[in-house]
Amino acid sequence: MTPHGGEPRSPLPHAGRAPEGRAAEAATAEACTDEATTAEASSVEAATPEAATAEELTAEARTAEERTAEERAAERRDAEKRDAEERAVEEALALVGRREPHEAHTHSAPERLDTTASRRPEPFGSSPSGANSFRASSFPVNSFRADSFRADSHPGGHSFHADSQPGDPGTGNGQTSPAQPSQHIGPGSPTGLGRPAEPGRPAELGSPTGPIGPAEPGSPAEPGSTFSAPCATSWHDARALARRLGRAAPLAAHRLPLERALGHVLAEAVVALTDLPSFDTSAMDGWAVAGPGPWAVRMGEGLLAGRGEGEPLLDGQAVRIATGARIPAEATAVIRSEHARFDEVKGLLHATRAVVPGQDIRPRGQECRSGDQLLPVGTVVTPPVLGLAAAAGYDALVAVPLPRVDVFVLGDELLTAGLPQGGRIRDALGPMLGPWLHSLGAEVSAPQRLGDDAEALRRALTTSHADLVLTTGGTAAGPVDHVHPVLAEIGAELLVDGVSVRPGHPMLLARLADGGPYVVGLPGNPLAAVAGLMTLAEPLLRGIAGRPAQDSYHPRVREEVRGHPLDTRLIPVVHRADSVMPLHYSGPAMLRGIAAADGLAVVPPGGVRSGAEVEILDLPWTSAEPWTEGCFT
Repeated sequence: MTPHGGEPRSPLPHAGRAPEGRAAEAATAEACTDEATTAEASSVEAATPEAATAEELTAEARTAEERTAEERAAERRDAEKRDAEERAVEEALALVGRREPHEAHTHSAPERLDTTASRRPEPFGSSPSGANSFRASSFPVNSFRADSFRADSHPGGHSFHADSQPGDPGTGNGQTSPAQPSQHIGPGSPTGLGRPAEPGRPAELGSPTGPIGPAEPGSPAEPGSTFSAPCATSWHDARALARRLGRAAPLAAHRLPLERALGHVLAEAVVALTDLPSFDTSAMDGWAVAGPGPWAVRMGEGLLAGRGEGEPLLDGQAVRIATGARIPAEATAVIRSEHARFDEVKGLLHATRAVVPGQDIRPRGQECRSGDQLLPVGTVVTPPVLGLAAAAGYDALVAVPLPRVDVFVLGDELLTAGLPQGGRIRDALGPMLGPWLHSLGAEVSAPQRLGDDAEALRRALTTSHADLVLTTGGTAAGPVDHVHPVLAEIGAELLVDGVSVRPGHPMLLARLADGGPYVVGLPGNPLAAVAGLMTLAEPLLRGIAGRPAQDSYHPRVREEVRGHPLDTRLIPVVHRADSVMPLHYSGPAMLRGIAAADGLAVVPPGGVRSGAEVEILDLPWTSAEPWTEGCFT
């Protein structure tokens, strides 16, 4: 496969090939060697000084290519080392009977897909790239799922392979064994899928739903399409698609009393219903005076806030006044208590500093005039917004309803209390997702714990009245990973099936039939689930709620961040002055790093050097400024 039409990418060392493929490659290589020998002999006979120079240049070019190949091989070895570390985490989870395959490693290079909204599926085999695709609903429950397959190039055609899954015979601990060849899906295979590959064309998979069409190169699954790409969608394309889907959702509106409007988004602008302030008021406790001093003090309790208009002041008079009280007619200034001296014997008030006409008086309409727009449509209702609306005369606001979210926690191995024991672990996602979603402006129901029960999942999905359903775990292809088969069974439209990001590769986005809710399938590993939440759920919810997209900013990173050779990485970071610092404990099963983080750095394939700029996704409870400090660096 040749991503983006560039140079062909050599397969990773541990990408399994069928024995027939290796024999064919050897034969092809031998034939190429014979041809090269014959060509070399002919060139020697016709050698000239100019030809000798050309040969030297060719030799130098070959040397440069060999050096480049060695550098690529070194990068692959580094990637394999990192993958091995991440696989160790999966092996630990496998001991309790569950893991997320392809979470930490993938044997084939995922194809990058650009965002092209107008492209549609073509008949099978018509794509210039020859990429194969099919939808999840093409398979019955418990069958192989779409991203279980990859197309490996072989001389004379393509064939599909199924990567090893938990519980595969011969792997022992349920992990994929790089040394073993991938299972070949073809004639006589136990899966019974499709038909054998013909020379020069991909293997074709049968579908009970009709013709299968591959995605055009550079096109992610679009709303309304009837396919899903077998290769993971790029991180930026997946996030952009979720954002577009959220914005396309129709926005309803309802009138809410102020006490219930917090966290909603305004569906109507807030316009001042009166001048603010609506009359001249005192900005300080002190004395209201008229004309120049000294001033004769009018005795009595003075002017208090909330009382009616007092008697007009005569020139040379003063009266006590409280903050917020209405300024009497003809008053020219307010003198603060600490800036005045009262002579009780003579009944005169003296100023201890110069008095400026209009000082410490808030004139009518200083903040706004009636009819001024105070807040536009799309403003998130915060506590200060509620205060301004109340001051402007509002008792209720017209706002967009909060998106409703259901959370389904999957996995028989999860405990809800106490210490891990008996091969079972604590559920970290159930307590975390509700508050996280609430901070994104969602109305979240209590988590439903469904275990590894496919029927319970099917029932919960088909009876949900939410705008978005989040599932945790079960998005891979293990023996108890039921999300894909259940979505296929109920006719869901699979929009994103795997994303080229680490952690979080097995995340998915689907839409239930007949205008049902969206479904975001999160991987079971905690940090991988956070990646899915920020990649798919966060932009989708912002659009449904009418919230603006998160602002993108690019501070410099303090130290080098190693990247995956092919995929985007999401790394927890903290702000340090005008830069960010990556945190440790960023494995897919770890939360220690993200618990101390201010955001996630979006690290492109290959990584970033120290001092380079990197995109940051702020966590909902943090902001880019002021810069905050963290720990665990």
